[in-house]
Amino acid sequence: MNCSVAPTLPLWSGSPARRFIPRPVRCSAERQALFNRIAPVYDNVTPSHFIPLAKMGGCVLDLCCGSGDLAFLLAEKVGNNGKVTGLDFSEEQLSVAASRQQLRSKPCYKNIEWVEGDALDLPFPDGYFDAITVGYGLRNVVDKRKALQEMYRVLKAGSRVSILDFNKSTKPVTTLIQEWMIDSVVVPVATSYGLEEEYRYLKSSIREFLTGKELEKLALEVGFSKGRHYEIGGGLMGNLVATR
Repeated sequence: MNCSVAPTLPLWSGSPARRFIPRPVRCSAERQALFNRIAPVYDNVTPSHFIPLAKMGGCVLDLCCGSGDLAFLLAEKVGNNGKVTGLDFSEEQLSVAASRQQLRSKPCYKNIEWVEGDALDLPFPDGYFDAITVGYGLRNVVDKRKALQEMYRVLKAGSRVSILDFNKSTKPVTTLIQEWMIDSVVVPVATSYGLEEEYRYLKSSIREFLTGKELEKLALEVGFSKGRHYEIGGGLMGNLVATR
């Protein structure tokens, strides 16, 4: 199935997910200011590890898409004949993404569709996408095995998923540096904008996350033919690339 020729994305039968209906909304000034302040922590590693998966005319899923940053980059890569689907469980985040989309003039941005749904029950047919990206989302999913199984199911044979997140390092020094950055940069900036609680959980969520080796093992267990985890940003971030 080639979704680039489908004008409307078919939702998987029986799924509780639905297509997102855009409602005009703007990201709060405080939240946008926070994102702008902490963006350098992410920007140096994010685009280069996702964009190569997207090909001109391809059909790409951005899972846990949030307010759409990666989806917009992917849309530029797949071009006017491609298709990007951004899926997230948060209606608020999708509202922000849809509003941002309306402000962009390039034709390729019109080929982004926002879907409100569950990463553990993806509303798409088997073998639908040419690539899947997940940016800082898998760590927050309750059942990581099920999430990877769903990614495997909706990927075309031979296609890849790229999952970028904070790295759970096995090196004490790297962990100390990572926690220092969170305590000294991310949380204080978030606190200054009244968003302390939304970022205070980061350290505990990383501690409960899987190591790179564990992610590789899990990818192979659910059926991927290859799984390789790369430590980037001095080991602060990690990128799992798995091939169906």
